[in-house]
Amino acid sequence: MEKYIGKKRLRGSIPKIGIRPTIDGREMGVRDALEEQTMEMAKLCADFLSSNLKHPNGVDVESIIADSTIGGVAEAVECAQKFQSENVGLSITVTPSWCYGAETMDMTPFIPKAIWGFNGTERPGAVYLAAVLAAHTQKGIPAFGIYGQDVQEANDNTIPDDVKEKLLRFAKAGLAVAWMRDKSYLSVGSVSMGIAGSIVMEQYFQEYLGMRNEYVDMSEVNRRLKEGIYDSAEFERALTWVKENCKEGTDHNPPEQQKSREQKDKEWEIVVKSAMIVRDLMIGNPKLKELGFGEESLGHNAIVSGFQGQRHWTDWMPNGDFLEAILNSSFDWNGIRQPYLIATENDALNGIAMLFGHLLTGTAQIFADVRTYWSPAAVKRVTGKVLTGRAENGILHLINSGSAALDGSAQQLIDGKPAIKPFCDITEEDVKNCCDATTWHAATVVYFRGGGFSTNFLTIGGMPCTISRVNIVKGLGLVLQLAEGWTVDLPEDIHKTLNERTDPTWPTTWFAPRLTGNGAFKTVYDVMNNWGANHASISYGHIGSDLITLASILRIPVCMHNVLDEKIFRPSTWNAFGTKDLEGADYRACKNYGPLYK
Repeated sequence: MEKYIGKKRLRGSIPKIGIRPTIDGREMGVRDALEEQTMEMAKLCADFLSSNLKHPNGVDVESIIADSTIGGVAEAVECAQKFQSENVGLSITVTPSWCYGAETMDMTPFIPKAIWGFNGTERPGAVYLAAVLAAHTQKGIPAFGIYGQDVQEANDNTIPDDVKEKLLRFAKAGLAVAWMRDKSYLSVGSVSMGIAGSIVMEQYFQEYLGMRNEYVDMSEVNRRLKEGIYDSAEFERALTWVKENCKEGTDHNPPEQQKSREQKDKEWEIVVKSAMIVRDLMIGNPKLKELGFGEESLGHNAIVSGFQGQRHWTDWMPNGDFLEAILNSSFDWNGIRQPYLIATENDALNGIAMLFGHLLTGTAQIFADVRTYWSPAAVKRVTGKVLTGRAENGILHLINSGSAALDGSAQQLIDGKPAIKPFCDITEEDVKNCCDATTWHAATVVYFRGGGFSTNFLTIGGMPCTISRVNIVKGLGLVLQLAEGWTVDLPEDIHKTLNERTDPTWPTTWFAPRLTGNGAFKTVYDVMNNWGANHASISYGHIGSDLITLASILRIPVCMHNVLDEKIFRPSTWNAFGTKDLEGADYRACKNYGPLYK
């Protein structure tokens, strides 16, 4: 299969990291002696980041260094102009020495900022770090402070591990901010079944994320189906691939409600075409212009979208389960490629969580209902069996009503363990394994009168993952919550009994959060009881620290998490709002500064 690394599908330039080497401006013995060391520190930082980070489209991250060291305001302005022309999305200031803080600082609005002050005794880089962070705090321009724990020798050209961790965490979050800016959330349809998350509130996308909102009625999908506004050659190729790779499972509908083979074949054609059409609505398709549809060929520059589906579509048309599942996956009939993010039921708030997870990890995200908390007592009552291992304290049943990225089957292995890989690391064998682990069942008619095919797989246990969710709180704004934990394997008989109480045609992930013994993480029940909505996004890996850093840049407080305090990295000015109660300080800081783009 072809692998589409670096394929450009959204308007706008790929963001870069800007490195700002600041220096003591005093010449005739001071600045002269520091030029080489300061610029080497900038190169060291740039090389480290570029060699350890990739964009979600698989391209290596590029770091841009200022043309000269920055000793004062004139050079700071020249650096800012260069960064603007190079589409720099975040800046990192580095120095081994004292510099003139307010004269050398980055004043560019909306650009996330960090300062790495070298911890050495020969020159006071740490003194500059403290001084310039104070300037950022005083001017209301939050910045992250990076300061190594151990003193280094002046000629030490290595980056300490604790500094590396903070550089990467900040850079990943800053790049995510830059990727979102000026992109779109596309609503295909409107509000699904009264779900609040699908009541799209534009101000939050604009003020927190710097995004715009685009809207298309679901009748546009039907128009394109009826008028043939899609690439017919691609459709034939897609249908062949689907027949070879998408195995049809048992039809669980009562015999009198089951459809004929002819009807099912027709529905397969509709759902495959629908997937192509929704993708084209998101990013455009130059093939459509060749067919005479110039406007339709442009798309909506959507980095994420949502499909309403229920019920105005699903009561009479094949459901959106296939289009959501295949678009959210890291592969399709065209090859291995970056996932297209699409939220079930047009839950835009869960779409934001999916976007956060994808931009931070480059991996496919699993959309899921936070369906049920199964206590050990309840499991024993209905199965006669006892939960063990990571499941011993109870589990959450994460199951979407018919769709999830095929990557969510966790058939992709890293060091022999279940995982979800960035698409650029996925192999053809991974694709085959994910397809083989997934069956497509005729949609349950009582839910989906129009038919279609629902995605069914069971996520392999033992995979570290993080569930997250963004909510809107009236009077407060956007709020993030998250929980790190693991997928778990259940004995087959327990899984079957529990799973079939919901719907056996839907994709299931059994999840055990990491408990802390306090607050929302005292028990698994407390995790469920404190979750703020019916949906969550599942991302591979324990990425809670990265999500917290990203949220702080956007000024979104985090109301619930199980990340250790020492792993939390926020702008230094957050300390001024309290160091004992970090959650309260986060709320106060976010309220004080307001959304990033407001």
